[in-house]
Amino acid sequence: MAKWLKRSKDVAARAEADRQVRVTVEGILADIEKRGDEAVRELSRKFDNWDRDDFRLTPAEIDACMAQLSEQDLSDIAFAQQQVRNFAEQQKATLSELSVETMPGVTLGHRLVPIASVGCYVPGGKYPLLASAHMSVLTAKVAGCGRVITAAPPFHGKPAPAIVAAQHMAGADEILVLGGIQAVAAMAIGTQSITPVDMLVGPGNAFVAEAKRQLYGRVGIDLFAGPTETLLIADETVDGELCATDLLGQAEHGPTSPAILVTNSEKLARETMAQIERLLDILPTGETARRSWTDFGEIIVCDSYEEMLAEADRIASEHVQVMTDRDLWFRDHLTNFGALFLGPRTNVAFGDKVIGTNHTLPTQKAARYTGGLWVGKFIKTCTWQMVETDEASAMVGEYCSRLCMLEGFVGHAEQANIRVRRYGGRNIPYATAAGPRAAAE
Repeated sequence: MAKWLKRSKDVAARAEADRQVRVTVEGILADIEKRGDEAVRELSRKFDNWDRDDFRLTPAEIDACMAQLSEQDLSDIAFAQQQVRNFAEQQKATLSELSVETMPGVTLGHRLVPIASVGCYVPGGKYPLLASAHMSVLTAKVAGCGRVITAAPPFHGKPAPAIVAAQHMAGADEILVLGGIQAVAAMAIGTQSITPVDMLVGPGNAFVAEAKRQLYGRVGIDLFAGPTETLLIADETVDGELCATDLLGQAEHGPTSPAILVTNSEKLARETMAQIERLLDILPTGETARRSWTDFGEIIVCDSYEEMLAEADRIASEHVQVMTDRDLWFRDHLTNFGALFLGPRTNVAFGDKVIGTNHTLPTQKAARYTGGLWVGKFIKTCTWQMVETDEASAMVGEYCSRLCMLEGFVGHAEQANIRVRRYGGRNIPYATAAGPRAAAE
């Protein structure tokens, strides 16, 4: 039976924090919908100390940001973007349109239709997270989306050069220097100066995530995403220092980022706990990581690999890193995860920044029902149908008429009946509400 050497914060405390976020976001969205640019500008001044007539960067401003980066910086961004582009292109190549004759005279199919307009949020208030530009903008462009706009908050009172460069190099059509709820609301709802989009994507803090949740339906979203999560599945093939490093490497994202170790070795578990304390004292981001580890860190010791698997699927973490003597067994048997990182040579930071898979992933157990952002999220699978012969139209019409009358949909039945009359030569009466089979008899 699994036992906890360390548990996370009480669920009720988390629920209250979530409730407060929901109320705050609801009020802000209503204000932006009512007052548009005026409300957006007030929020930008309040939260980011940032104001200007137009939040879009001009071509000259983009060039100025690019000029602040070294050739090595630009080369590194280009390398990362090439990996993301290549994987997205390979994913897109697995998709195909369909046209199939399902019965004589009846052809069904689907088309792959890119979403017309997408808004990409790039977090950057605390750290300039330029990787999110690759993951969203590039993937949307590979999918074929026509208009892709981005928003990222100012960094230290001005546009973050690295984020701007990444957005521009990825192919963004408009670049907004705007953060938080006001950014995603402006893109989704639209203002006097910003044309609304059809879909919102990208990670963000709890307020950005909640804003996306409340805007879902008005626009599409990639997925429901909360604070970064990481889960390590490890045995004694690795050591406590490696486990501690990989846990804290994700805990530094923010003070509410869960970091969990699941192991079948109490020895490794206790070594990891000791190494975490050592690293927290020397890690420059240790203050944030310590809060996250204290409130949301967990260590679970299991009796077997099968129990480790069951615990991992129960947790359904965003990132699952596997370092055991049977990594491929876990790959083939795990079902609830955002992304897998297999073996000690691999780590979550590779996926976050450069290796090519997408880092926008499901959190808060959403991995039970969805994967992460990928090129297919930006493509609508739209069906079509065509009946090409009189015989097929009449035959399908007779079945359709009877089924419609079973449901009491007389008008639906008559859509079928008129085709039976015209293409099948049968002089059947108009559908009535007299009985479920009246039209077909």
